[in-house]
Amino acid sequence: MRTWFWTLLLAVIAVTLAVVLRSHSGNVLLLVWPWRISMSLTLAVLLIVAAFVVLYVGLRLLAWLLAIPDRVRAWRGKRAQARDHELLERGWIGLLEGRYSHAEKDLTRLLDQTKVQTRRVLAALSAARAAHGLGEFDRRDRLLATAQEQAGAEPGLVEATATVSADMLLDQGHAERALAVLAPLADGGARHLHTMRLLLRAHTALRHDEQVFTLARGLLRRNALARGEGDHLIDVAGAARLRAGAANGAWRAVWKDLRAEERLLPEIALAGAAAFEAAGEAGDAAKVLEAAIAVKFNPTLVAAYARCDAEQVSRRLAKAETWLQQRPTDPDLLTALGMLCLNGQLWGQAERYLLRSLSRRNDAQTHALLGSLYDRLDRPADAVRHWRLATAASMALPVLAADAALPAADTGSDPYRLDAEGGYAVGLSDGDAEIGGDYPSLPPAVAASASDYVLDPDARVSKEQQARALAPEEAPLAGGTSDIDEYFDSAPIPAAAFDNPVPTYSTASSPAAPKPSAPAPATPAAVPVPTTKPPFKDDGSL
Repeated sequence: MRTWFWTLLLAVIAVTLAVVLRSHSGNVLLLVWPWRISMSLTLAVLLIVAAFVVLYVGLRLLAWLLAIPDRVRAWRGKRAQARDHELLERGWIGLLEGRYSHAEKDLTRLLDQTKVQTRRVLAALSAARAAHGLGEFDRRDRLLATAQEQAGAEPGLVEATATVSADMLLDQGHAERALAVLAPLADGGARHLHTMRLLLRAHTALRHDEQVFTLARGLLRRNALARGEGDHLIDVAGAARLRAGAANGAWRAVWKDLRAEERLLPEIALAGAAAFEAAGEAGDAAKVLEAAIAVKFNPTLVAAYARCDAEQVSRRLAKAETWLQQRPTDPDLLTALGMLCLNGQLWGQAERYLLRSLSRRNDAQTHALLGSLYDRLDRPADAVRHWRLATAASMALPVLAADAALPAADTGSDPYRLDAEGGYAVGLSDGDAEIGGDYPSLPPAVAASASDYVLDPDARVSKEQQARALAPEEAPLAGGTSDIDEYFDSAPIPAAAFDNPVPTYSTASSPAAPKPSAPAPATPAAVPVPTTKPPFKDDGSL
């Protein structure tokens, strides 16, 4: 529209000028010594216009020629900016997609080639994020140091570097380092939402209850924190503040600082009730618990409400019975009523409430309370039964089989015992022979086959071949380990068939088994060695 307007305006001016010049037929005389130039007015005007156009075009051309270096620098800057933007865009896309290796490569190239301060800081921080995703924490720390150095004293870049560093340190579990990084921002009065969230995470990990309480309150007030998460943090931190105040006697100031809706949170209500109970104000403790239970029924609060002195039983029992009208089948409430009746020595009502609770849920605490009740009522059998049920309900004990005597194992083929038929006591060393008495000497091939017994069949074959190579005349004896194999593969664990246990001896010739130490000289004792097989019955018992 603007172009059409200026075109029309120039056409009107041209037509007007042409009409005026045609109606005024004058001459223009130019005296330039030694020349005298005379021309018409129309020609003079046209020459003036042409001279202006030529001068204007010449000046513009000269300015364009003089601006060539600037234009070249601008073109190079735009080309470099386009390359930087391409690398930055590609790196960020890879970072968002989780391709941290490719992202770190592109962002590191950008860090090396760009000359702009902000882009260098962005590239260093983004590359540090990619290195953090790869678990390269040393490389991440170097990139963060580079970003901090490039940020200089620019407030925005300094804050960006601090927040990114603290976020990654918190992900790594270094809350103290993150808090040290965020300390300048907190001291400077920074109240950005992201900074406050990071401070909240750091103080929560370090269990700084005062700071957690203050930050959670502030974020909830600004709608920057989910209501459930904020209430949980305030609940836990407020209860910790109350318990710490109860230890030094300053809990009343903490309680007054709490808002009305904060006092109704479960943990805060429990801590406040405990503080009032410790101060001897049981009525106020009951009111705190009643208000919290009225907002949200919590089994922990109900159980705490049932723990009271005898003089508080009647009031609390009446209040709990009103809750029972609204929740007649709640097992936690029934157990709490039974506990209240126990505290008030109302045995019959306590039994009814506890049995009603057990009919709806098998609970260890309810069984234990019934056991205590029956113990008071001089019913030991019922008391013991419910105590056992309480143990089973809480620990999930296995079902034990009936006691039965296992048959004794046949140890006749045991290579580590003296054969009753006069065979060799395989596995006994020379020192053992001195302790136990006279033992027959053991042929080397048999001792080698017994001492080199292994569970791997292939290894056993190779050792048998070595035994044959060492003692060819004893080959039949060296290969006769089938009884040993059959014993270890099929024999059950030997039972206690004798009054005194028989020690197990290791083979002296085996390099893998250590030689048993000799018994203490102060109490020498001969090892009983049976010379005949013990009489076994048909059923396997002695």
